[in-house]
Amino acid sequence: MTDPSTADPAASRTFPCEACGATVEYAPSTAALRCSYCQHEQAIVPVLRQVQEHPFEELATLPAKPLATPGALQTFHCPGCQACTESDSLSVRCQFCATPLVADAAPTERVVPEAVVPFGLDRSAARKALRAWTSSRWFAPSSLKKVTEAETSKGSYLPHWTYDAATISHYRGERGEHYWVTETHTVTEGGETRTETREVQRTRWWPASGTVVEDFDDVLVPGTTQMTQKQLDKLHPWPLDEARPYQEEYLAGFQTVRYDIEPEAGLDTAKTKMASVIEASCRNDIGGDEQRVHSVDTRYSDLTFKLLLLPVWILSYLHAGRSWQVMVNARTGEVIGERPYSVLKIVTAVLAALAVVSAGILLYLGLRHS
Repeated sequence: MTDPSTADPAASRTFPCEACGATVEYAPSTAALRCSYCQHEQAIVPVLRQVQEHPFEELATLPAKPLATPGALQTFHCPGCQACTESDSLSVRCQFCATPLVADAAPTERVVPEAVVPFGLDRSAARKALRAWTSSRWFAPSSLKKVTEAETSKGSYLPHWTYDAATISHYRGERGEHYWVTETHTVTEGGETRTETREVQRTRWWPASGTVVEDFDDVLVPGTTQMTQKQLDKLHPWPLDEARPYQEEYLAGFQTVRYDIEPEAGLDTAKTKMASVIEASCRNDIGGDEQRVHSVDTRYSDLTFKLLLLPVWILSYLHAGRSWQVMVNARTGEVIGERPYSVLKIVTAVLAALAVVSAGILLYLGLRHS
């Protein structure tokens, strides 16, 4: 880990307002930077390049960088108040004057961001999404609906890896085909015994093998351990077609988390996701009524990757003296997170369900004896 006490302060990029000279920051859902003082907006000049996928073999040629160790601190030099701010992020606000600061990723990152999905929801829209979410929770205390404001809110870009691949898989398994047989059995009722027949389903299994081909595009894998993959998966789907070539302007005013999961490790997770799709393809190829897949041998080609930044609002709200945290997909408004439960409502619902089941059983028994 780099010792922050010996790190040289890096010149941090800021974006001055063309109208008043103050510092501007990215305005969500636009292609512009906005001044928080005079509200002037200035367009972000788009870069003349397309989002690119990088051959996976390229990783072997990338040199190590001095701050590439997860947790290493980068020192931001604020050009406004001249203060230094230490952070393990790529973009922050000055801790003294709140000026948006953006670092140049090239000197410190082994892999620099290739693309960014810009913020589509501003802070006000994120809080509105929180209010809608708290008011619609099942089995929540009635007082939760009164939560109308976030205690804290922070906009963050989270790093994700995307992977493309062409696969060819050879499988071995079995195809199951159903058939029916008639079975006889005896039934004793009211002291009388009688013979009845019933149709029973059986399955014949036949050996099966074959080859399936699947192409994968933008298999998404989190590049950070600051949130769990289970949490981030709940924020899906992401409009990846709205990704734009990486530009530092989109980061101004927001925190940008550096990746701490290397692309090689991310590929292992991506292959696990691909494997479930490949197995489904094998089962479809086997056909029949049921399938058993014993082995799958997959070969990958045209394997590419890129580093993508996705926008998330991290909010906390206060309820019953406790702070609860939620995350909001800053493009779609999807909300996931912690919430309280009402024990009384849950018990009442369980008792009501038991009452309905009991009434159904009594009705059934009454009809049988009528």
